[in-house]
Amino acid sequence: MKTVGIAYNDLIPEALDLAHAIVGELNLGPDTWILRAEDADDLSQRARNTDLVITIGGDGTILRVNRAIAPQGIPLVGINMGRLGFMTELTVPGVMEQLPRYLNDGMRVSEHSMLMATVHRRDSDADTAPEGPYHALNDVVLSRSRVSRVITVRASIDGADVSTFRADGVILATATGSTGYSFAAGGPILDPLSDDVVLTPLASHVGLTTTLVLRPTSSVDFHLEGSQEAIISVDGFENHPIEPGDWVRITRSPYRARFLRANEHNYFWATLTRRLGLSLQGR
Repeated sequence: MKTVGIAYNDLIPEALDLAHAIVGELNLGPDTWILRAEDADDLSQRARNTDLVITIGGDGTILRVNRAIAPQGIPLVGINMGRLGFMTELTVPGVMEQLPRYLNDGMRVSEHSMLMATVHRRDSDADTAPEGPYHALNDVVLSRSRVSRVITVRASIDGADVSTFRADGVILATATGSTGYSFAAGGPILDPLSDDVVLTPLASHVGLTTTLVLRPTSSVDFHLEGSQEAIISVDGFENHPIEPGDWVRITRSPYRARFLRANEHNYFWATLTRRLGLSLQGR
């Protein structure tokens, strides 16, 4: 029997009940643990010697949990109780019948690339270590703070200046995150198993307005210029203030998110329009 952990979204009242039901009905071992997805530090500790983590919630729950378990290479399987659920594998109806398959060996492992961001302060010297690293499965976003003014961001790729944006912000997204904020801002959808990354400006008034698709080994720097403060957001829930003169470097993370999959490889494309709330013409 695998050692299993369950991380749930405590904003969903039924999530904890489902977690206890899974433990009871599937007779999981005594080492099984249940924690809130928001308790990242506790998750990191409890995940040691854990073979599989089950998440109950939505994609946001997976993002929080993955931050804690990706450095340990632990696979996860998500049960969707949210809305879109691009990363989740299962839904609540029938979960008790389907979940036992994931507790046995032989399930396909789908690995997704991640990003790593470090923050470099304007007043730091060569001996000062940057802040971070911060690891993202979906995206790293440099955007304006609460003040409703555009920010000025100079973007460079592999040391070459590409554009200076006067915009609401700029997104660097993984293929996994290409269906999220980047897509809402006009970016393309990539195959989730691609290692490419997507640079998408947010309502750019000056500079490039189009999306750039970059190779996985690209090193991207965002320099905050002008006089407006900004925020660097990692996967939408870890935020750090950025001041003019600071800059952020984003590279490929050494970690990879690992998902257990039973669905066919084309499942992502087969369900894409439904998950986006669109309908197929002529169907």
